[in-house]
Amino acid sequence: MIPGHTSSAPTALAIVGGGFRTLAFLRVAHELPDYFRVCGVVARRAATARAIKADWNVPTFGTIEELLRSCSPDFVIVAVMPRDAPDLITELARRQIPVLTETPPAPDMPTLLPLLDLVQAGALIQVAEQYHLEPLLTSQIAVARSGSLGTVGEAAVSVCHDYHGMSVLRRMLGIGFENATITAHERFAPLVAGPTRSGDPHEEHLLNETHTSARLDFGDCLGCYDFSSDQYRSWIRSHSVLVRGDRGELRDEQVRSLHPDGTPQHRSITRVSAGGAGNHEGLFLRGLTLGDEWVYQNEFSPARLADDELSIAALLAGMSVFVNGGPEVYSLAEAAQDHYLQLAIKRAVVSGKTVRTETQPWATSALGRSPQRVRHTIRSERP
Repeated sequence: MIPGHTSSAPTALAIVGGGFRTLAFLRVAHELPDYFRVCGVVARRAATARAIKADWNVPTFGTIEELLRSCSPDFVIVAVMPRDAPDLITELARRQIPVLTETPPAPDMPTLLPLLDLVQAGALIQVAEQYHLEPLLTSQIAVARSGSLGTVGEAAVSVCHDYHGMSVLRRMLGIGFENATITAHERFAPLVAGPTRSGDPHEEHLLNETHTSARLDFGDCLGCYDFSSDQYRSWIRSHSVLVRGDRGELRDEQVRSLHPDGTPQHRSITRVSAGGAGNHEGLFLRGLTLGDEWVYQNEFSPARLADDELSIAALLAGMSVFVNGGPEVYSLAEAAQDHYLQLAIKRAVVSGKTVRTETQPWATSALGRSPQRVRHTIRSERP
């Protein structure tokens, strides 16, 4: 049963799209049949529909109408190209069907604003931004927002690209919809290519890496964004997070802080996993600890899921709770803000000038809530 959900029955979900992201959702649902049931997939290409039906044993349809004549999903995932998403989201919203749409929900601001009007009118729309739900990032955000570092004034994130990076950076800082002064720079350099979605490289070759760095000055705090185009799968480019407060610092898995009595503390975020040498429980993540405190506990164990898949599972579970009256997972307003910030960074790169953001419609309405400002509680239970 999904925590916070009133029903013990699996959540019925449907998917529109047949690409890479659809396969990720199918994979997670397949590993968690007590949580989720895929009642149908809408795939435009016949060959894609046949492959999905054969590989995943789920019904496939050519149109949304065909899908809805066959099943009644609790929500529909829209996993198509950004240019095609707004029309599909609008169609589903008008049918009063909750939507979890892929990132970004629209290609630009003019096509995004009408979707915000749908939410204002009562449509249940959330965005499938999962990076902040990955176990390590969830743990790092929990530490940053727990108060143990004091007042956080600086965060540097080199984890994921564009709006994904903005979503993580804002949570590390506790920023909602505040405006920023942005400077940015882009550098191109050769890099030995790493794996792709298709697998490991067959031979060594160089690609032209794009390295983007930006400083976002929010006035009372500073955010630094850094990402390279081949960073996700590269064997020679790493991810990093730095958060600094007036009572401590988080640097990747290392946390330095002051105890309330002034004693210095140096603790590590540590993974607690099953399936290692001499362990016969299976291969799964139990959680992450900071000293003797849990900062993340895996509610989906003992399913065999990678960290990215655990974040997708948390996203789907959160959406299931949301459509039953629970809290937001990642709102359209947040998605709009993160999309807006990354577009501002791109403007700063192209122009070579400082860019100042301006307050947008979603920040001045009921859409502009800042749930990420809530302080996280770290549970003091030994693993």
